[in-house]
Amino acid sequence: MKVDRFNTGVIPASQLILRPDHSVYHLGVKGSDIADTVLVVGDPDRVPLISSRFDFIDRKISGREFVIHTGDYQGKPVTVLSTGIGVDNIDIVINELDAAVNVDPVTRRVNDQLRTLNIIRLGTCGALREDVPIGTVVASTFAVGYDGVPWHYGGEMTAREAEVAARFEMATNWPDVFAKAYCAQCDEGLLQRIGHDFEHGITFTANGFYGPQNRSVRLPLRDDAMMDKLRTIECHGYRATNFEMECAGIYALASMLGHKALTCCVVLANRYAEEFTIDPEKEVNRLIDAVLERL
Repeated sequence: MKVDRFNTGVIPASQLILRPDHSVYHLGVKGSDIADTVLVVGDPDRVPLISSRFDFIDRKISGREFVIHTGDYQGKPVTVLSTGIGVDNIDIVINELDAAVNVDPVTRRVNDQLRTLNIIRLGTCGALREDVPIGTVVASTFAVGYDGVPWHYGGEMTAREAEVAARFEMATNWPDVFAKAYCAQCDEGLLQRIGHDFEHGITFTANGFYGPQNRSVRLPLRDDAMMDKLRTIECHGYRATNFEMECAGIYALASMLGHKALTCCVVLANRYAEEFTIDPEKEVNRLIDAVLERL
């Protein structure tokens, strides 16, 4: 996704809230705390799981659901950061990461020289298809979101993204009472470097774990055929592969701000077969090791 304009001038204190030490409000970080490679995970407990593999850790910062460790992995500076769940949290994380590295906290003006971050999400997901079994790692080429967050910034889809979004709306007969869907694409360079031999496909970023991912416990679904409709979606040579809850927001906000992003999720649930892994910890550790080795 893209935007056609950016704010200029001094950013008011009520717009970019800073702590007394000039760190950003929620994350509690300054630009010097963040490496150019940022691994994001949902679960705060996964941060020490990843950073335990580092050569050393030189910064540990935490608050609320946001836990940040920065150190070196095989000589390369890396930050790992927990986002919590959902695109609402992603809106905080991506905006504050960008502000930390690209806004002068004293003058409150955008820096003349901008840093570009490589933001790589390591997550878990549910597969839509029978032939995407538990343990598969999916590198999301496109992500369709229906949370609505990018529209608040005047985001515009590229022609390729718009085609995927249109295919989604047509296949699902997307109701007007839901937020308008959008599509965002990964960074091609990161896809080839990190996810070249993973499963590639179209990911759906849901704004909830139950109903928005076509799960029903006590409440009946508005459309209990949604899963079958999603499985029909193919565009640009890619097919619908999986559900998760952060990818589309990361791709949209990162690309609008000039950063690069890729999501790699390991399949813990197969929604076609209604199966869930017996050893989620093993699958997550395998994903972490695979991505770290490709940095």
